[in-house]
Amino acid sequence: MRAVADARGRSADADGQSRSRPTGWNRPTWPRIAGIAALLVLAFIFSRSCQQSQTRVTQEQAIAIAERQIDFEPEQTQVRLLRQGLSSRPFWFVVFSLPKDEGSPQGVAQYRIDANTGEVAEIDQGGRTQQEEQRQR
Repeated sequence: MRAVADARGRSADADGQSRSRPTGWNRPTWPRIAGIAALLVLAFIFSRSCQQSQTRVTQEQAIAIAERQIDFEPEQTQVRLLRQGLSSRPFWFVVFSLPKDEGSPQGVAQYRIDANTGEVAEIDQGGRTQQEEQRQR
């Protein structure tokens, strides 16, 4: 048997019986809707996780933020970008120091700055953290 198509797109067998093809859009089924919804949720979660791992604060900005916190003129500055925690959140670690004559540091100030927001997360001045100073007050 040979199929022949007429002007409307319907095919017919050689004996003239027509077979119609669906021409309209099929209605969405619940599994299709659930699949699309799940895809959108995954895309949202992925975009949020990528955004949190970005470093929006540069090394120079982190140094400037930390310098506003100290009350001495440092001779040495060390800066490191490290990721901490389960979410691998990036932090700038900025250390200012004044060396003694023998080589050991006289004044030390350490700052942990969130590389995403620029907030000072932790301060350690002279071996005492910000939390320890608040407990003593």
